[in-house]
Amino acid sequence: MDKIIKKYEPISLDEMSGIKLMNRTDTKFVTSVDRLKLLLMLAHDDYRAQEIDGNRIAAYYTAYFDTPDNNMYIVHQNGHAGRQKLRIRSYVDSHLNFLEVKTKNNHGRTKKKRVDMVGFDPTCPDHGIRFLRQDDQYKSYDAFLRKHLRYDPATLSEHLENHFNRITLVNNAKTERLTIDTNLCFHNLKTGHDADLTGLVIIELKRDGLQPSPILHMLRELRIKPSGFSKYCMGSALTNPELKRNNFKERLRLIERLLSRVETN
Repeated sequence: MDKIIKKYEPISLDEMSGIKLMNRTDTKFVTSVDRLKLLLMLAHDDYRAQEIDGNRIAAYYTAYFDTPDNNMYIVHQNGHAGRQKLRIRSYVDSHLNFLEVKTKNNHGRTKKKRVDMVGFDPTCPDHGIRFLRQDDQYKSYDAFLRKHLRYDPATLSEHLENHFNRITLVNNAKTERLTIDTNLCFHNLKTGHDADLTGLVIIELKRDGLQPSPILHMLRELRIKPSGFSKYCMGSALTNPELKRNNFKERLRLIERLLSRVETN
């Protein structure tokens, strides 16, 4: 993988700053590492690879919050529109940490609002974070959360964490980003269970509206089909046997099939 991605023309973090796509449509694809290598070879002439301090594969950490009765998970599992997620997203290599509210509206568009998470350390995360007005450490986030989140922040606690590596590609026209996540691992903070999805690859095409995308015909050529994949929901379903998962069964079977192919190769 490293050899392939090093052949790409680089794009710096400063150049990336104009391609935030904070109000965007997302299309996700799930595949295997072998298929990803073929895709990267096909996309070489049409994309550039984000590079930070000489690295083109970045480490990420995420902590997801939910209500005591897992309402954010349940709303997604039941297929309701207008759902929300609250997470801490850490760009480990860049030492950047954000508290983020993600909202998916009735038209399938994702809006993300975020604020710096001051003092958070993904290498030794605090799993006891609560957003209480009387807590001097976290009351500064209260106005942000009450403006953008439909849940009472005081009811939320961390449920799930994950680690993964990400490759970020930008098309030559700078109208889209393609994120490619590998080595995905989950730990459930409520059950103590883990899930290792190392052989799986999550590809996400992020663009404003329906801009033309060079990658779509390559994905079709490799028979990599669109497939919804919420890291929070899939990680939760795999690590908490008490959660309802009827609407996720097809995706869970896809994960099982892809991982079984990796194990037999």
